Amino acid sequence: MTQDLPSIGRRLARTLLLGAVLWSVAVSLAVWLAVRHEVRELLDDTLQGAAEAMQATLDDSPEALGPLVVVPAQASDRYAWQLVDHAVGPTPRLLQASSHAPTHAFSAMPMPGFSDQPGWRVYGTSVGDGGRMLYVAQSQDEQMEAVWEVVFNAALATLAVALLMYLWLRLRVAQELLPLQHLSDRLRGHDLLAPGATLGPPEREELQPMHQALDELATQLARRLAQERAFSAHAAHALRTPLAGMDAQLAVALREAPEALQPRLQRVRTAANRLQRVVVALLALFRSGVELRREMVELAGLLPRLAVEGLDLQVAPDARVDADPDLLAAALLNLLDNALRHGARRVQITTPSPHVLALQDDGPGVGEPQRLALQAALASDDAEGPTGLGLVLAHWVARAHGGQLRLPSCTQGFAVTLELGGQGEPLLGSPAPPA
Repeated sequence: MTQDLPSIGRRLARTLLLGAVLWSVAVSLAVWLAVRHEVRELLDDTLQGAAEAMQATLDDSPEALGPLVVVPAQASDRYAWQLVDHAVGPTPRLLQASSHAPTHAFSAMPMPGFSDQPGWRVYGTSVGDGGRMLYVAQSQDEQMEAVWEVVFNAALATLAVALLMYLWLRLRVAQELLPLQHLSDRLRGHDLLAPGATLGPPEREELQPMHQALDELATQLARRLAQERAFSAHAAHALRTPLAGMDAQLAVALREAPEALQPRLQRVRTAANRLQRVVVALLALFRSGVELRREMVELAGLLPRLAVEGLDLQVAPDARVDADPDLLAAALLNLLDNALRHGARRVQITTPSPHVLALQDDGPGVGEPQRLALQAALASDDAEGPTGLGLVLAHWVARAHGGQLRLPSCTQGFAVTLELGGQGEPLLGSPAPPA
């Protein structure tokens, strides 16, 4: 959960940012449609007002109706006006015009009201009763520029609001995720097997069902793991005694049996001895309890108790490792049994540091692809993969010490490194051994 919360926050932030951008685009489009209509109406009203003002002036000035007069513009080339006589024939005659007006009439026929001409927005109104028309025009570029200026300002304002909303929503999301972060921190240090272990009251009322469900799940998990541990310990105890009896009977049978049967009886005794070692390792593994009992273990004193017939163990007299003795014995029993079964006759054991134990045998070893497959299976806790019970149990022991089991590459034989550093994790948190 602690690893997922930051990614959840990032995904929410990206979603909020995308939502803010889409919202800004949608609002800007709506503003564009609304502003375009409103600005055009405002500009049309301005044109109409200017035309009506000029019409009143021309009606009061008959001398303005003489020959063509080009009046110097008082504004830019974005505005123009024309006084046109449509009564002189099929071709209208310009009577007066601004300096930036076209040299031909805006319309060949009298056209009162608004119209769109090439490059211009025109408003026409009649002057007098002689077929004269006054046209006041504004360039369409000016109209578009006015619309775009309003839309741009509105879009900037919308984007600013969206950015503020995004920052506010991101802050709110972070605040809402904070109780979940605290809950994940509490779960990380929560001891499932502690008497009366509970997560306690939640920070938010909405988290109460989650707290309750997690407490119930932890109780069920602890009970099931304890039952499996107890079963494994009892099963190992129940198997140990008959296996010891079988070994004794086979030893007697080897002395009394005909020479032709002795090789077969020896193979049976070897298989029984291996099964006995596995049972002893399982017993040590599950008798160790939940808490580690670390101490400096003298390997020279431990290995004689783990001696495997037919395997020469080489270790320095002063070799020591910081580990739980029972768990270390379980791991070594399985690793040594693996080496013997795969054809090794000698195993060299070293301690590069007080928290590292390295083993290398003289067996045939494995190819590089198989070694990588074994390491990947251990890293993924794949108990049903190609690793086998020996490596899996040793891997659990390393994990219980807060370390890991590595399979380094070597030029001859097979090498295993037990890293036993750190504080470790509860052994009952490891997967149950395969049946």
